[in-house]
Amino acid sequence: MIRVLAAGDRFIRASLLRAELDRSLPGAIEVPEIEFAWPDVPFGRVAEVDEAAGSEDELIAALAGATAIVTQLAPLTARVMDAVPELRFIAVSRGGPTNVNVEAARARGIQVANVPGRNGVATAEMTIGLALALMRRIPAAHESMMARTWRGDLYRSDAVGREVAGSVIGLLGAGAVGSHVARAFAAMGAHVVVFDPYLPAGALDAVAERVDSIEDVFTRSDLVSVHARLTPDTAHMVNADTLARMRPGALLVNAARGGLVDYDAVAESLQHGHLGGAAFDVYPEEPVDFDHALFRLAHEGKDVVVTPHIAGASQETAVRAARGVAEEVRRFLHGEDARNPLVNGTRAALL
Repeated sequence: MIRVLAAGDRFIRASLLRAELDRSLPGAIEVPEIEFAWPDVPFGRVAEVDEAAGSEDELIAALAGATAIVTQLAPLTARVMDAVPELRFIAVSRGGPTNVNVEAARARGIQVANVPGRNGVATAEMTIGLALALMRRIPAAHESMMARTWRGDLYRSDAVGREVAGSVIGLLGAGAVGSHVARAFAAMGAHVVVFDPYLPAGALDAVAERVDSIEDVFTRSDLVSVHARLTPDTAHMVNADTLARMRPGALLVNAARGGLVDYDAVAESLQHGHLGGAAFDVYPEEPVDFDHALFRLAHEGKDVVVTPHIAGASQETAVRAARGVAEEVRRFLHGEDARNPLVNGTRAALL
């Protein structure tokens, strides 16, 4: 019987991966399981791949005799692929498969597929939540109540928050996450402006104004939310210069990638009172350095909202991811084209 390894973790459980494989291919495959300790134990670099969990040795042992693997974080390195010559298909339940040596897979004729957009809704909703928490100063109000203090001063004209309706919300990127954020903010009455050079003509025209330069987003927006992919061109796209272009008191939200923002520049802008507040779910290094100026400013009462990289984590994301990789395995074993191929290979029906 064909073996498909379900390599899970404590977010996308091996049992969930197995259940979705059994649902897609009832009685047709053998599904051994392995489970890594992430997120309780941080992921990291394993050999030549990034954001991986577990070790090469334990994965090699679990993969013995497997034709395919479904996983989120297993370290699929060249060494692992060489140690398991039966491996023909890798399905990664995430949008950016940095834990897979894609070039090594291509050289060995191993097909690779992923699940882009699996957490688009979850990340978009978290982005909106961070923005609302920042605009309405919800964390400060919550903390005062937990301290058994009734802060009537939060109703003062210089302390109350602001509304989404009537605000200008600027989005840097409008892919699976940004487009959902644009529609939601537009429905709430905001004027949404979007910079995304890859946005198809006419897309989002009903809900957002497309602008031709990143500077337009920074100079016009009451709140800027970052939704770009991290590339050499987009690294630190939010920096001291772009922050200086923002209106005094404007707000910044980033639930995309930490490398898109210069956090030192953000802390300086907050310290000097130009940036009105910031909300972050992602950071340049994770786990974070809690001695960074950003966290010091939060403790000092600046409008800073921080969460530990959980924007994409929802029950629905996990199910969507597991279902996506199971469908890719079903297609592979029946000789069909992958829905989201990263590396193509020779197709042959194995079932």
